[in-house]
Amino acid sequence: EGHWDYVEHRNGAAAALPVLPDGRLVLVRQYRNALEREVLEIPAGAKTSPSESSIACAAREMEEEIGYHAGELKKLLTTATTGAFCNECIDVYLATDLQKTRQHLDEEEILNVEFWKLDDLCQMIFSGQMIDAKTIAAILAYKTYRSMK
Repeated sequence: EGHWDYVEHRNGAAAALPVLPDGRLVLVRQYRNALEREVLEIPAGAKTSPSESSIACAAREMEEEIGYHAGELKKLLTTATTGAFCNECIDVYLATDLQKTRQHLDEEEILNVEFWKLDDLCQMIFSGQMIDAKTIAAILAYKTYRSMK
């Protein structure tokens, strides 16, 4: 018999890896209390209800956080964020054919939108500068996806 902490993530979550026509990726930098530091990550968030589709959630979060609408969303992967103590899974989508709209940040949300080249992000991953798991998985999956096309 054992005892452990368990966090139930009720609705699920989704994220998007937005890629501009020039190949740059759009990420957000925001302070994460649990890590006590700013983290560079892809736009993501929880579903508003169990019935919200993950693709709708990814599109909503992307427009809210970075102010872009995707003409196309294609599923890249699903990742379990912290399977040792939480059941959260995040569906990650590749977002292309981006059109600029406007941000719709939550009242308490403070973040900076940044534009990055894929190779620079990969260097950040392997140097240890990038630590967000969903973002690392999305970037490396996208790099592999591009090489297979």
